[in-house]
Amino acid sequence: MQNKIEEKIIDGQREYTGVVINVEHWNVELPDGRSALREVVLHKGASAVVPVDGNGKVAMVRQYRTPLKRVTLEIPAGKLDFAGEDPFEAAQRELREETGLTAQKWRKLNALRTTPGFCNETIHMYLAQGLSMGQTDFDDDEFINLEWIPIDDLCDRILRGEIEDSKTIAAILMTREILRKEKEL
Repeated sequence: MQNKIEEKIIDGQREYTGVVINVEHWNVELPDGRSALREVVLHKGASAVVPVDGNGKVAMVRQYRTPLKRVTLEIPAGKLDFAGEDPFEAAQRELREETGLTAQKWRKLNALRTTPGFCNETIHMYLAQGLSMGQTDFDDDEFINLEWIPIDDLCDRILRGEIEDSKTIAAILMTREILRKEKEL
């Protein structure tokens, strides 16, 4: 028999309203009847793309990440423009804006819940193939370098701990497995 583990939200209050996130305090009733405070970060969500060419190379972006105080290597991604935006449309937009690429073939990989202990952010991840190059359209505050890297090299970098971004790790490993299985068919 399983124990009751769900919490019941009693009430909540907005503590901070930001451009990217909102922070709320939620009072919850625990399964044993006691109450507890939960700090919850609310996020509109995001989309991310693994653009793979016919040679197994992935279009990756290098950009400075201020919270980490360094440049990171990531798959192209960006937040939804508004709550309820279609994540697939956001993925197509972000791919074009950050890399100049468009894709003929798309596949949904997964929806990654980044940090469910305190945040509701969901990143919708896609595989894009059949790529065509166009023009980038960076946001005013975006400075990005594009690099094409073989997917096996990216997996090796992940295993060596050189890539730490969770969406990139999950999406690259899923993509390599999908591509491996497609070759076997």
